Amino acid sequence: MKALGIVEVKSMIGAIQAADTMLKSADVDLVDINLVGSGIVAAIVKGDVAAVNAAVENGEESASKIAEIISTNVIARPHDEVSKIL
Repeated sequence: MKALGIVEVKSMIGAIQAADTMLKSADVDLVDINLVGSGIVAAIVKGDVAAVNAAVENGEESASKIAEIISTNVIARPHDEVSKIL
């Protein structure tokens, strides 16, 4: 895995919007839509570092129009053990 990108929003609709935009704007693959709790949902993608950076930026911008963004993060070259969590 080259990079992981995460967009956390306070809305399932916002997370779906973020995931859709991320998948359309860069060459990334959807890993999961994770229900964190208390209305917070995380959309997680993987791919090349540059593609994941672009996808997360675009996903955050798109989702912010309809939902509250909680946080975003890009992890370049995550350790193999991280994939066990996902």
